[in-house]
Amino acid sequence: SVVITGCDSMEILNQALNAARTFKPMSKSEVAALLAKTSSAAAKGEFEQYKTTHNFDGTYHNPKWLG
Repeated sequence: SVVITGCDSMEILNQALNAARTFKPMSKSEVAALLAKTSSAAAKGEFEQYKTTHNFDGTYHNPKWLG
């Protein structure tokens, strides 16, 4: 996973550094619980329409961009 954070103040920079310093990976049981909780929405693509529709695909709507 990747987090891109804009650090526009020392407070935000310190918050980001603290998050990195205190990061602990989830346990296998925590990962399993999260996957079980989100599997239904993930299977439907409900929150990732950029993966399941052409709504966000500029090249689909503009094939000439591909050459």
